[in-house]
Amino acid sequence: MAFVWREWRGLIVFLAVVVAVRMIVVDWNHVPSRSMVPTIIPGDRIVVDKLAYGLRIPFSKSVPIQWGAPKRSDVIVFRAPKTDVLTVKRVIGLPGDRVSWDGDHLRVNAETANYRILQPEEEPRFAYLEYSHTRRRQEQLLGVQREILQYRITPRRGSGTFSEVVVPDEHYLVLGDNRDNSGDFRKFGFVPRGNLVGQATHVLFSLDPKHYHLPRGARAGMPLR
Repeated sequence: MAFVWREWRGLIVFLAVVVAVRMIVVDWNHVPSRSMVPTIIPGDRIVVDKLAYGLRIPFSKSVPIQWGAPKRSDVIVFRAPKTDVLTVKRVIGLPGDRVSWDGDHLRVNAETANYRILQPEEEPRFAYLEYSHTRRRQEQLLGVQREILQYRITPRRGSGTFSEVVVPDEHYLVLGDNRDNSGDFRKFGFVPRGNLVGQATHVLFSLDPKHYHLPRGARAGMPLR
C-alpha cells in the first residue's frame, strides 16, 4: 500500500486539488440550451466564479461568508427553484426592485428600457441560419446595456409577459437574453440568494454541435456582458 501511495501520490494530490478548485473556487459548465442566446450559444463552456458573492460550503446552500451580491445585468449560475436544475440567466431585478415586462419593453423602478434593433452588419458573430426568425435588440436600462433576442413575429402561445412585481429581500428576478424562448422568472419565480452558485464571467471554449463539435475559436475567452 505504501509503495502504491509513493507511486501515485502526485497524481492523487493533483486530482484532489482540481476537484477542490472546481467545488469551491471556479468551475466550467456546458450550456446546451438556447435561453441565453445571443450572449451564450449552445456548445459554449462557460467559466463560473464561485467566489464572486461569497464562500459556499460544498454540497449545501450554506454561505457562511458573504462579501458581495449580484449586480443588475450580471450573468449568474444558480439552482432553479422547484427543480434544483443548474441554470444560467441574467439578473434583471434586485431586492426591492419593481419589475414588469410587456413583451416588448422592460420596466424597472418606473424607468422603461430604451431599445435599438441591431443591423446585420453589426452582428457578424451571430450570423446563424437557425436564428433567422429572430431579431437582435440592444436593451439599455439603469446604466447598463445588453443584447437580447426576440421573435420577429410574436408567438401565439403564452405571451411571457408579466405585470409589475416587487422583488423580495434576499431574492433576485432573472430573465434569459433569448427573451421569447426562456424558462426563467416567468416559469419558476424569484431566485433565493441561497440558490446562487456563482457568476458566469467568460466563455472558456465553444464546440459547434451542428458541425461535428468542431471548436469555435472566435468565442474562446469571450467575456459575458
